[in-house]
Amino acid sequence: MPQVLTPFTDAPATEEIIANTQTWLERAVIGLNLCPFAKSVFVKKQVRYAVTGASTADQLLAELEHELTRLAETDPAELDTTLLIHPQVMTDFLDFHFFLGEVDALIRNLDYEGVFQIASLHPQYEFAGSEPDDIANFTNRSPYPTLHLLRESSIDRAVAAFPDAEAIFERNIETMERLGHEGWKKLWLS
Repeated sequence: MPQVLTPFTDAPATEEIIANTQTWLERAVIGLNLCPFAKSVFVKKQVRYAVTGASTADQLLAELEHELTRLAETDPAELDTTLLIHPQVMTDFLDFHFFLGEVDALIRNLDYEGVFQIASLHPQYEFAGSEPDDIANFTNRSPYPTLHLLRESSIDRAVAAFPDAEAIFERNIETMERLGHEGWKKLWLS
């Protein structure tokens, strides 16, 4: 169910963005089991890939509001989660990081606290206190700046079904350390 919101003028570029994101999801997120909850919604085709040509923070916030409303109005069995991919705005990680405050404010203003959660993914993702090339950062690195819209109810169900959910973050870092930078690069060669 790919869809272009604020459209690009280049349809092949949009298709490439979606294909690259799906490859990353399959090989990294699911393949390395970085998110043990992702496979189920991926296999059931309950993931929406929404690509936007937004070029300003205000446009991106409007797109985010639209996607949150769509998610709220759609049965979770049909659409459980959305990846809002925005390759033309918030390309600098520091700008993206500060923009997340506006995202949180939007969630509050729409009365979606406790309903939705937004996970942040970015090609330059960097955890606080880490070095830019720290392999642990790659757990949240995506091909394009992306806002991942998650239903809190789905998170709650997944956590209840997963015996050691609080250990996921540490396990992911261990996985990335074993993989290393060379292993990460090899994921994208085939």
